[in-house]
This record gives sequence, structure tokens and C-alpha cells, in this order.
Amino acid sequence: MADFNLGNPVFATYVVAACLMILKAVAMSWLTVVRMVGANGGFRNPEDMKKTPMNPNPHANQTAPNESVERIRRIHLNVLENVPFFLAAGLLYVTTQPDLWLAQLLFYGYVVSRLLHFIAYITAQIHEIRATFWTVGSVIILYMTGATLVKALGY
Repeated sequence: MADFNLGNPVFATYVVAACLMILKAVAMSWLTVVRMVGANGGFRNPEDMKKTPMNPNPHANQTAPNESVERIRRIHLNVLENVPFFLAAGLLYVTTQPDLWLAQLLFYGYVVSRLLHFIAYITAQIHEIRATFWTVGSVIILYMTGATLVKALGY
């Protein structure tokens, strides 16, 4: 278990990248709420239309889709579909004892690719731009997973 302590610079690098991705994933939930409150719509459940101190003037359209809110939900779903694989692959990759520079390139490269993907998505860039940033992150996960598998198999 010597690999999994903050005295190991590769593991510390992973921890920083993992924490940033976890914070980003959680922030997406808050961003959804901010968008729903700002739009006074995009709610998902009928009970959300009840009159409360936070919803003093409910209206029938509050559960109708709101593109501003739905865009954030799609971004959040994309995060939930990708970040867990990074968390697992990165942690396993630490056990291969890679060079620090390579681990930094991969871990921080993934973080940057996901942040650029977020910016491209929230600003409604064309698919090819989003796909490029997504692909970079996906290739990083595939590389780490493949390198870990090769090492585990003893090659």
C-alpha cells in the first residue's frame, strides 16, 4: 500500500486531479439548481410546483423542459458517464508506478480536457469541438487502463 499515500508524488497528483473532478461533478448539481431557480422552470417533479417560500408563485410551465436547464443536465450526465472511469483508471494506474511527469501529463491532461469540454458544451460550441475534448479525455483513460492491464499481466 506504499503507492497510496500522499508521500508518493504520483498518488498526490492523482488525488489533486480526482478531487478537482469530484468537485466539478458536484458543482454541476448546484449549477442545475441555479439555472432552475433563475429560469423559474425546468423542474422535474410535480411536487416542485407547490407553493413554498422558495417557490412563492408556482405556475403550470415550471415542469416544462427549459433548454438552459436541460443543457446543464446533459453536461452533468456526461460528467457522470465519464469521471467515474477516470477515478477508477487513475487509481489503478498509480499502482504501475509510472514516471511522475507522465502521471502529471495524464492526470492533469484529463482535468484540462474535461474543463475544456465543459466550456465548449456550456457555450454551445459545435459537436466537433466538444468531441475533440471528450476524445482527449477518453484516450487518456484508455491509455491508463491499457498500461495498467499490461503491467498486471506481467508484460
